[in-house]
Amino acid sequence: MKSFTAATVFSFLAFFMSAQTAPIEARGSMSGDATYYDVGLGSCGDTNSNDEMVVALSSDLMGDSAGSSYCGKSITVKSKSGSVKVKVVDTCPGCSKEDVDLSPSAFEKIAKLSEGRVSVTWSI
Repeated sequence: MKSFTAATVFSFLAFFMSAQTAPIEARGSMSGDATYYDVGLGSCGDTNSNDEMVVALSSDLMGDSAGSSYCGKSITVKSKSGSVKVKVVDTCPGCSKEDVDLSPSAFEKIAKLSEGRVSVTWSI
């Protein structure tokens, strides 16, 4: 029977572990502006209200058709004043790619309505 040194075993394990490890894709944070809008029938097909914690994402992210892969997903939006978890229900055609358009109730969790527009970061 052949004997193995600790260095040989360690080298084998290091090779095996590196060969089996797939790269992990980080979910990066996006940054843009948050505004709020009068919620109603959204592009995801449901009717929501201003009292719900919901958000519209840009056309760049949502695409032009119903059934976006973002529909129904939760995102967390953070400002210097707070954070809120919201559900994607609509498209914001006037938003830049990483902007978000929140329900008034959700916006109030991160800023005063009188501010109208605030800088945020967000992630899924």
